[in-house]
Amino acid sequence: MNKSNSVKTGCKINLGLNITERRPDGYHNLQTIFYPVPLYDELTIKSLSRSLRGKGEPQQITSLPLSEECEEADVLTLSGNPLEGDVRNNLVLRAVRLLRQEGFSVPPLHIDLRKVIPSGAGLGGGSSDAACMVRTILEEQASSGNGQDDSVSLEQMEKLVARLGADCPFFINPRPLYAEGIGDVFTPITLNLSGWYLMLVKPEVFVSTREAYAGVHPHAPAFSLLETAALPVEQWEGRMVNDFEESIFRNHPLLAEIKAELYRQGAVYAAMSGSGSTVFGLFRKRPECEQLFADHFTFVCQL
Repeated sequence: MNKSNSVKTGCKINLGLNITERRPDGYHNLQTIFYPVPLYDELTIKSLSRSLRGKGEPQQITSLPLSEECEEADVLTLSGNPLEGDVRNNLVLRAVRLLRQEGFSVPPLHIDLRKVIPSGAGLGGGSSDAACMVRTILEEQASSGNGQDDSVSLEQMEKLVARLGADCPFFINPRPLYAEGIGDVFTPITLNLSGWYLMLVKPEVFVSTREAYAGVHPHAPAFSLLETAALPVEQWEGRMVNDFEESIFRNHPLLAEIKAELYRQGAVYAAMSGSGSTVFGLFRKRPECEQLFADHFTFVCQL
């Protein structure tokens, strides 16, 4: 990295999610629609030879040797919303390691990650951070004229980051996508929610992937997700569903209460995103009900 790079990394919601079958390998086939959301983390990337001033006091700092034979290390500074787990396994560091494993020359980096997107929310914040890390590094290398890296296409980047997570490729070039398989087979779709207001509500509820899948019963959906998405949003309720909701709402009734409240406040369509625990609503007019969810993370925007 020859210069400082600051990039915003967005997130997504799942518009409906159908679990269609359990695969022989233990995974599940699903159908869902990813839609980009303008709620952003911020990544600032510099080589360690340059100083880096983070925004706010860092919550954690970690450095990892590039290899057992090399004393140089990457440094990751975290600020904003807290993250759980071992920071050394943060997806942005795993993204850098993956690039080096694939033969890309990446110097020791100082990375500042300012978290705004809540974790464990079904919004893909960590996947977005990793994908944007890869795209930023490869595009910077291409612009520097190194030669070997200037042919890395968006499609190649998508295949690369798929090794970090099934939804990571979506964030290389975010746009509405229909996802199948384990959520890793993408088809671009024509879906425009411009003008709609989106409200996200994320309570302090954690739903593990294990819990989410333990409660589902795979089945063919009653309504085609793609056909439903082609209908006016006013016709989505009851047709576009998230199969995780039934068991997760039973275990975490607060999420069901939030969804019901969003409808009471005028949402035309409301659902849980992914395996939770964010619940979102689509409104024709800007919702003025943030005070009802004062104990939770909320975000409102016009798409």
